[in-house]
Amino acid sequence: MIIIKVRNFYYLIVGVLAILFAVTHAWNGQSAVLPKLDIRAMSMDTRTVFTYVWHIITAENLVFGIAFIFMSFQSDRSKVRFAAWMIAAILIVRLIVILGVTALLDVSSLTDTIIDSIAIVIYVALIILGTAMNKKQSSR
Repeated sequence: MIIIKVRNFYYLIVGVLAILFAVTHAWNGQSAVLPKLDIRAMSMDTRTVFTYVWHIITAENLVFGIAFIFMSFQSDRSKVRFAAWMIAAILIVRLIVILGVTALLDVSSLTDTIIDSIAIVIYVALIILGTAMNKKQSSR
């Protein structure tokens, strides 16, 4: 019998959250955001680009989730630390883009980004906590 031991619960939580974010992002896109693109004045090319850009974020979240779940079982932190920091950097840049573009186009809409911003900050904080675990904590 093979016993798989979770070595980093922060990464496991982040992985599950990322998969949840992927599902909710896809669901929100399909049910609320993308149907609004069925505007006759908008070209099909524009709708197509918006749709695939939306789903790129969904796919990224899914890949990040799967990666963090696998990383949560690694006993050698040095093998996964760089990947965790890289994903955290991508998420921070994502937040900067969301806030920057929103502020540039419609500063009054910044309040609409609060939930996404809080989610990304918590997500990144959990990643940082996971990278900060010492060997003694991860081997328990």
